[in-house]
Amino acid sequence: MQIAEARGVELNFTPRLLTEMFAETASRFGARPAIDFLGRITTYGELAGMIDRAAAGLQVLGVKPGSRVALCLPNITYYPVLFFATLKAGGTVVNVNPLYVERELRHLLVDSGADIIATCDIPDIHARVSHVAAELGLRHVITCPVAGALPGVKSVAYRLLKRRDIATIPAEPRQMRFADLVAGASAPQPVSVEPDAVAVLQYTGGTTGEPKAAMLSHANLVANADACYLHTGGAQRTEQDRVLGVLPLFHVFALTTVLTNAVRNGAEMILLPRFELRQVLDTIKRRRPTFFPAVPTIFNAIAGAAAKETVDMSSIHACISGGAPLPSEVRQAFERATGAKVVEGYGLSESSPIITCNPIIDGVNKTGSAGLPFPGTTIEIHDRDNPERLLEVGQIGEICARGPQVMSGYWNRPDATREVFSNGALRTGDVGYLDDEGYLFIVDRIKDVIIAGGYNVYPRVIEEALYEHPAVAEAVVIGVDDPYRGQAPKAFVTLVAGESATPEALRTFLSDKVSKIELPREIEIRETLPKTLIGKLSKKELVEEERAKAAKSAAADPANGAGTGATHGGDGEVAIERGG
Repeated sequence: MQIAEARGVELNFTPRLLTEMFAETASRFGARPAIDFLGRITTYGELAGMIDRAAAGLQVLGVKPGSRVALCLPNITYYPVLFFATLKAGGTVVNVNPLYVERELRHLLVDSGADIIATCDIPDIHARVSHVAAELGLRHVITCPVAGALPGVKSVAYRLLKRRDIATIPAEPRQMRFADLVAGASAPQPVSVEPDAVAVLQYTGGTTGEPKAAMLSHANLVANADACYLHTGGAQRTEQDRVLGVLPLFHVFALTTVLTNAVRNGAEMILLPRFELRQVLDTIKRRRPTFFPAVPTIFNAIAGAAAKETVDMSSIHACISGGAPLPSEVRQAFERATGAKVVEGYGLSESSPIITCNPIIDGVNKTGSAGLPFPGTTIEIHDRDNPERLLEVGQIGEICARGPQVMSGYWNRPDATREVFSNGALRTGDVGYLDDEGYLFIVDRIKDVIIAGGYNVYPRVIEEALYEHPAVAEAVVIGVDDPYRGQAPKAFVTLVAGESATPEALRTFLSDKVSKIELPREIEIRETLPKTLIGKLSKKELVEEERAKAAKSAAADPANGAGTGATHGGDGEVAIERGG
């Protein structure tokens, strides 16, 4: 049977509050820098004081155990402050992507029941938040000024030169400034909260359907922070770590690998508001981080830059890749160009998020593997048709997980909660297998599997093969309607700057690397591919685009069904020269 448990490092976990974890670190390392935001340093002692004042302010606004407070903020000092302040007041954090459109924002606020939201004074973000807040009748909108988080000279320059980039706060009772929130009492009233209380509502698509909130408790998030501390060898280092935080903190990957891991470790968070390649390279040179969590597209971009200029990453003990599969070609190119080591991990919102990772200190970093179970975690492979049946080593099935980081369920979704657990094990919605050493290999997402002529076609297999071509920079494969096979794979690629390739050449390149059923019916070369805010390649937009195209084609020529209008190549397949 395929069951793998963490080896080598035991997680002696005692459930406790995130606020207790922070208080312990602040007590031990009060003089240490906790945050570097674009050059402004905040120590752990200063951060503790800011959190206390903000928590007291939130209590004045009525936040108590069970209250939900939405944080719609980029990576800026206010996020850690309000995250821990909400928890210290007894509330629950609702993480919100600042780039959400009003429809998405409205859904999260209505579903969570949050009646207080904190945001920044970037005009378009503030306008969206204010409009939805007024529409829904939220009690308070707390505005955090970007200039207030910057170091002295930059702060003055921002206020003088970026006036158009600073929102005008509407004159209405619900609107308040961060300075007003922290102007009162210096310490909050103590509250009684148990470790199994919900600390964060982390919205996710789950395996299917509209976004729903994973209920992550204090104990869940502390357990994953403890495991991360052990896995990365935090206990073995005497010098302070510096975590480069370019991934957005509202995303569950950064929530653990940047925020809670740094607090658990007494590390410094080097926060950048978004991914800009030049800024990241300059920050690595200036601040010499020791730990760098990122997504494959970021490592790919750095590898491309390092092929043209010297990128010194010798200070970094480990780079952890997550959020999406790490193509072996991207890993190898990054390590060749920078000399830094990158290991692939795996997790999901429902597990706070990490459940496996390749070894960083001792052990083999297996190419193509998502690694070994995280400390305290058990991985199982279940039969997709009979979820209660465990499969043998090497057999492909659904990846399931058990551990103290696994959520209790979805917020107000008892039916979805029942569906996502199998005998107490979390069903990930991903397909994979364990090898005889307990390493996890992910084949694909269940929802992304293409059923072509009755055969399972895994997009990741095709994507990995495309990455082997020297001209391919990025690759995404989705399923499109096919009148003969039901579905067929279609590939979208971008090319390396200065390189060229045609769809026909790419199909020829794939011909001896994938089976005929896996060979993309179409290959479309684009200038860019859609990405999420954390830089993860996104299939959703491409799927919607293809559906709209098929519907338009069917309406124009009902007899032709879902014809594409593209030119056909050999064997009835299609090659598209270049899309938008």
